Parts: sequence; structure tokens; C-alpha cells
Amino acid sequence: MQKPKTVHRSVAERRRETLDRLAADRDVWVATAHPEHGPHQVPLWFSWHGQAVWVCTGATSATVRNARAEPRVRLSLPDTFDVVLLQGTAECFPDTDVPTEAADAFAAKFGWDPRTEDDSFVYVRVVPSVVRAWRGVTELRGRLIMRDGAWVE
Repeated sequence: MQKPKTVHRSVAERRRETLDRLAADRDVWVATAHPEHGPHQVPLWFSWHGQAVWVCTGATSATVRNARAEPRVRLSLPDTFDVVLLQGTAECFPDTDVPTEAADAFAAKFGWDPRTEDDSFVYVRVVPSVVRAWRGVTELRGRLIMRDGAWVE
């Protein structure tokens, strides 16, 4: 198997490409943990709005239960070569209380508005505090592109 060739990107290039992916990608892996029930990981649709990742899932899901009990979460875009990992704090919004702009952005991206469904949904906002991005081993050094909620220069 031939290894893909990589060009070492600057922090600014990684930040720009990460923001492009956050705007365009559809799926994100959401990892949560509960003090009594342990870890849980699930892929969900997401939108990037207001410098936060927004996902939406059923009100009784393990993701919501865990985020309410332990709001520290990790997210990853589903490419194991072009890695983007985010960690941050989750905040849950019932579909009746979600900020309109965030819910409208989610609905526009996916053509589906959970607020119109009969079942109850919860929007989870994750504001990243740490973001890491790298492509292959050559970019492991310098992979930290956000620290303490601020983009690294």
C-alpha cells in the first residue's frame, strides 16, 4: 500500500482548512461519558454556527443524558487521515428553547427541521476550547490549532 503524500501545512493553513471543513462537512463523531453509564460515541449531523458545533438528537438519547451529567465532550470529523479533533463544553437546548438562528442554520444545511417533528429533540451546542488538526505523521508536531478557546497564531 502506498502512503499518501502530505505537505506540511502552517498553523494558519490548518485553521483555514479546519474552518472550511466545519462549514462543509456533514457528520461528526460525538463522544460523551456519564459517571454511572460510562462512555458513549455516536455519529451525528452537525452545523458550525456562531463559533460552535451544533448537533441535534432525541431528547432521551444517551448523548443528551451524558452531556447533561458531564458536559465535557470530544468531537471528531470522520477522516482518519485528515484529522480534526475538538474538545469543549456541551450545553443542551430543548427544541422549544434553541436559539432561532442556530436551529435555522441546522435546518438550512440538512433540509430537516427537528422543531417540526412530533418527537422531542435537543440541540447540543459545543463551544470548542481545544482543536487539533493534522494529516499524517509529518503534521503531528504543531497539531494544536486552538487552545483555551483561542485560535493559535
